[in-house]
Amino acid sequence: MSFEYFIAKRYLGAKRKTGFISIITYVSIAGITIGVTVLILVLSVMNGFESEVRSRLIGADAHLKIRKYFTETIAQPDSIIKIIKENKHVVGASPAISEQSMIKSQSTQRPTIVKAIDINTADDVTEISNKIVSGELDFSEKIIGDRKLTGIVLGRHLADAILALNIGDVVSLWSMPKEGGIFAQPIIKQFYVAGLVEFGYYEYDKILSYISIKDAQELYGMQGVSWIDIKLDNYEQANAVGKELSVALGYPYTSETWFDRNKSLFSWMEIEKILSFLLLSMIIMVAAFNIVSSLVMVVMDKTREIGILKSMGATAKSIRRIFMFEGMLVGVIGTVLGNVIAYSIIFLQVKFNLIPLPPDVYLINSFPVELEWIDFIAITTMALSLSFFSSVYPANKASKLIPVEAIRYE
Repeated sequence: MSFEYFIAKRYLGAKRKTGFISIITYVSIAGITIGVTVLILVLSVMNGFESEVRSRLIGADAHLKIRKYFTETIAQPDSIIKIIKENKHVVGASPAISEQSMIKSQSTQRPTIVKAIDINTADDVTEISNKIVSGELDFSEKIIGDRKLTGIVLGRHLADAILALNIGDVVSLWSMPKEGGIFAQPIIKQFYVAGLVEFGYYEYDKILSYISIKDAQELYGMQGVSWIDIKLDNYEQANAVGKELSVALGYPYTSETWFDRNKSLFSWMEIEKILSFLLLSMIIMVAAFNIVSSLVMVVMDKTREIGILKSMGATAKSIRRIFMFEGMLVGVIGTVLGNVIAYSIIFLQVKFNLIPLPPDVYLINSFPVELEWIDFIAITTMALSLSFFSSVYPANKASKLIPVEAIRYE
């Protein structure tokens, strides 16, 4: 242990002539502790909510989509799926159709996005079967009243909006012919409600409805499908795999990732996280100013001791180190305490759900928290850096004291 560090520890814990100096030092440690604790907790909660949103989006939709440019359909999806599955990161692929439409019940109507899926392969790319909250995923033909109708699965909030919450309720989908002008008559097809699905993401649950690919082709006069849904072994590889598949399939095929479809949402969440980090860092910055104040007062309080040390041969560099060590000790103690408190709270929240949420409103029963190592590194580095820079001025001031002037009046 160097003598500079030894003296810095003694100065930090020693009783001073003016007790106010010690109070400022303790306030500095408390400020850094609170700042680090709050930053870790806030960013962990934001990470938790982002993870929840991402899991719901990915559960409702594929990691990656392959489609053709413009509105051209894929006429032979099986041959394209065969090529797609040759990629080592692909764990599932399923054809799909997506069209905008109007859905009508006996009492009201709403716009809907109709997604036609292959019931045999849909679970390979989404979690739709696990998210059925009523009824079942079934598009088979059944006798309803005196008519043969095929099934439709509605988002729970969409079903609530059109008052079609009961299994077996009859709804109608409308589509306008792509050709025929303003005098064309809409095509109407009736379905029975086979099930209700809830992914936990309101924007999806209020507008999506699911039918079979065969029914969609009849309703919209299509040949083939709109795109191929793909699930990967790692959703973070979507961009790279999309480029590989685009090259393998060639023009006119292109790829679209889960992030591309929700870019504005995740970009906003990232900006919000950065702004929260910068704003909450002000707490630690205030504590850093307190470190400056306390060290300046310590220098004034220890003027005689500094003069004696310099007269005994201590260099200006050694004096500077003493006070920089003292400032860094304040920062390290506050940062360690802040980390311990924050991680203890996070552990207790994960283990015992200290802060519950009403599951009927948020679909989760407690505050989601998720710690990322990049946040830990950024917060710790920032706290220690502010502590370091806040000790530079007082340390330089102490190192420039002239020994004779320091002990003249002592």
